[in-house]
Amino acid sequence: MKQFIYFSLIVLSLFTTFAKADEQAGAQYKVLGPWEVHYIAFPSTFIQPNIAKNYDLERSPSKGIINISVLKNSDKTAQTATLTGTARNLLGNKKQLTFKEVVEGDAIYYLAQIDYSNEEIYRFDIEINQNGKVQTLKFQQKFYVD
Repeated sequence: MKQFIYFSLIVLSLFTTFAKADEQAGAQYKVLGPWEVHYIAFPSTFIQPNIAKNYDLERSPSKGIINISVLKNSDKTAQTATLTGTARNLLGNKKQLTFKEVVEGDAIYYLAQIDYSNEEIYRFDIEINQNGKVQTLKFQQKFYVD
């Protein structure tokens, strides 16, 4: 439980530290159909080694983490879904994302990793599917090598 709280605090601080201006008054979420989808992409070196090990994540100066949470619009409860997606850099190189579901208490989030070069920009297209209801999350992120 302590690890979940620690990981949540890290993600929350990253949300507030790296949140870009968005159409949602600066928040890093989008309302997609019946869901409020929160998203963030950040360098894997931002998490502690023991946290990375517990979540089977690789820490590297050139590897990022994509974290997505799907909440029900009406009551903000965490939702299970199937996430698939791609990341495309500005040269058009495409990478397939593999998400894994993490459930801790009432929290459900989806994690994927991506390799990147310094100052590389990726455009993400992530399909969220829940019992045939499908929405697509689109965002972009610029990564820096530590």
